[in-house]
Amino acid sequence: MTTARADEDAAREFTQIVASHRQQIFRFLLASTRDIDLAETLTQECFLKAHRNWSSFRGESSAMTWLMRIAINLQKDHWRNRRIQFWRHTRTNAVDLDEASEWLPNGERSAEQQMLAREQVAHVWKAVEGLSERQRTVFLLRYIEEQELSDIARATGLSEGTVKAHLSRALGKVRAELGGRR
Repeated sequence: MTTARADEDAAREFTQIVASHRQQIFRFLLASTRDIDLAETLTQECFLKAHRNWSSFRGESSAMTWLMRIAINLQKDHWRNRRIQFWRHTRTNAVDLDEASEWLPNGERSAEQQMLAREQVAHVWKAVEGLSERQRTVFLLRYIEEQELSDIARATGLSEGTVKAHLSRALGKVRAELGGRR
């Protein structure tokens, strides 16, 4: 196979990876940052970084796990480098719950059920904001992205036991914050 043909095949394969996983990466980053513009920027950075390093992807994990690892690292870098500025920006430009409900999965049908769901989501978001960075990441990957514990462990570089511990602590804190609201 010629080098040009191999490059074309790799480009086609990467385009399919982007098409398959972009929405999930964006949703995770939106749930993590609660800022559409920032989530879009980090999503683009994630795929740009993945494209630059596509030839070094060894296939030891799924492409989704590899991409999620990149997204998590970009999110961590963002939080670490711009924590104070980010929170100011989020408070003034936070995603409206109606807007977020368009991006997040929602099985509710009636307007009343959707309103109740938005209220519940608002309470959960408030509780999630109080979690540590690791707890928040594990919580969002499990309950927003519905990933298996083993996938979360691979994506975060933590052991499954550590993921379970962070998830358990996160759930305890969220439940305590919700104080019986369900």
